[in-house]
Amino acid sequence: MLGKYTYLQVALVVFGVIFCLIYPLALVWPAGWIWHDGAPLSNNYYAMILGVYATLGIFLIRASVQPSAHRSLISFTIWSSVVHALVMAVQAFQQPMHGGHLLGDVPALLLVAVVLGVLQSRSAEAATA
Repeated sequence: MLGKYTYLQVALVVFGVIFCLIYPLALVWPAGWIWHDGAPLSNNYYAMILGVYATLGIFLIRASVQPSAHRSLISFTIWSSVVHALVMAVQAFQQPMHGGHLLGDVPALLLVAVVLGVLQSRSAEAATA
């Protein structure tokens, strides 16, 4: 516990903010965060990814106020992050020119999944104790 906030609440805010900042990450390190050549918004799929993750980020920040009321959103974030990371990892191995993703967004999404999974589990255990 950090003051009056739990680690889960802090993680939800941190990951929510990061999800809202994927565009600047792509500007700083394109090889780790985008799959096409050129500027981040030069490809339609990337604009869609930015929109989806920014929306998820905002909802994670909102969920941080009362995580127990948003368990399904947190579970969705955990499992969709695992699936997204696994799909990207397979694609990165199939296309060696995209190997930077194995050091960028793939481990970042797995980190999100592990941290939120552990903290949500601990939060549920504490609530039942």
